[in-house]
Amino acid sequence: MRFSLHPPISSLLTSGSVQAYLSGVDGRIFPTKVAVSDSEITFQRPMSDSCKLNICWPVAGRGTPVLATTSLRERDQPYDLVLELARGKLSEVRDSSAAWEQAGMVIPEAFGRVQREAFELLARACTASNDDPNVAVWATQSIEKSCYAASLVMDAYTIQRLTNIRRTHHQSPGLLGGVVDLTVLTPVGSKIFQQAFNTASIPVDWKSIEPTEGTYCWDPIDQLVNHCSEQRNVLRGGPLIDLSPNGLPQWLAPWANDFQNLPSFVCDYIETAVNRYQGRIRLWEVSSYGNTGGALGLGEDYCLALVARTLEAATRTDNEGQFFIRIESPWGEYQRHGQHRLSPFQFVDALVRSNLGLSGVTLDINVGYGPDACFTREMLSISKLIDVWSMLQVQIHVNIACPSSSQSDPLATGSFKVENSVWKQNWSEDAQAEWVEQVVPVLLAKPSVTGVFLSHFNDAVSHRYPHAGLINAEGRTKPMLEPLRRQLHNDLS
Repeated sequence: MRFSLHPPISSLLTSGSVQAYLSGVDGRIFPTKVAVSDSEITFQRPMSDSCKLNICWPVAGRGTPVLATTSLRERDQPYDLVLELARGKLSEVRDSSAAWEQAGMVIPEAFGRVQREAFELLARACTASNDDPNVAVWATQSIEKSCYAASLVMDAYTIQRLTNIRRTHHQSPGLLGGVVDLTVLTPVGSKIFQQAFNTASIPVDWKSIEPTEGTYCWDPIDQLVNHCSEQRNVLRGGPLIDLSPNGLPQWLAPWANDFQNLPSFVCDYIETAVNRYQGRIRLWEVSSYGNTGGALGLGEDYCLALVARTLEAATRTDNEGQFFIRIESPWGEYQRHGQHRLSPFQFVDALVRSNLGLSGVTLDINVGYGPDACFTREMLSISKLIDVWSMLQVQIHVNIACPSSSQSDPLATGSFKVENSVWKQNWSEDAQAEWVEQVVPVLLAKPSVTGVFLSHFNDAVSHRYPHAGLINAEGRTKPMLEPLRRQLHNDLS
């Protein structure tokens, strides 16, 4: 698939800087290779079906969100990239608004005016001659108008949905929680946590609990369970098994290729943990990152089989519990590297079809990180993602993370680095609060979403995502406390 580029963007792109992939009409992502020349960008994949290009693209005032073309066929003549992105964005916005209007949503008048302006700009660009320098200008302006229209209709959808939910319910539409650590046991930490959340996600990390075979350390987990129970928080435990690189205890390494004994060790731990807190913790994340894998060099099929075994063990131990699995990169961007056969959706669908007692799925949504984190998405794209996962007809929890600073974070244990210029402004505590204020209501407005969780509570404790906590490393509360507090207390202001 070949696309022509216009200056000045053509001088800014290199093969290594382009974040993009090709996807089929059904959403599957093809292994994608990118090559950039002076005035053209080429994408290669193993097949020649019609496809969509998805690419992180600069939009004035909105960072570099993912934009997608409509479905395109292969041809010898290159497509005009910015023109096709304008066509794709307007098509996405119109399709979503039409579906919501048909479902009874009131579409704001401003949306109709802005999307008509976007269409007029697109029509002007499409009918101009190929060598007209204004083509890129008009197409770019059309993209900006379409993004603005998307935000208008997304805001209207969210407000109308939450208003309807709160008119018929006497409490928040879903759980609002955070992953806790021992700092929540202090009077100050406890007070801040209770202001923002009604649910405590307690990390039951196997590496910390059983650092050597047969030696358990449950005291920190017991303290958190006791404290959060006293505060009358809903409790969620896990993930019990972390299948990301270095996620499992090192003493398991000699058993990595033992397909009989390794699952036995894993299931023994699952049964021990679930049985210990049976009746106190009813929500469990049984496993995490099975779709991307990396632990002990296990293959994709083995990870899927291991996740299935963990679900069996958990449901067998507590038949009244609710069991979730966590999915990394729920859009599936990692598939562009060609190292995974199953999409995230297919991975979970296989478990649902196996009837193993899976209650729901936790989607890990983050913004502002690289190199292998989620691409930046607008709220409409996040809404469409939840709609896709809702087809599984299981509960959806969402873990969210974004940075409050672009500085290095010495306590971040993952491979993620903060990336600036991908959101509306460079990352700061105010930018973090703005993103949280937008994304949490969008998620809780979805009927299938029963919980939204902040990835960690305090930046002064080791964590996966840099600067994503509610409290910074100096112990000061960040501005995102206020939107979380408002959401917790059903305040739509």
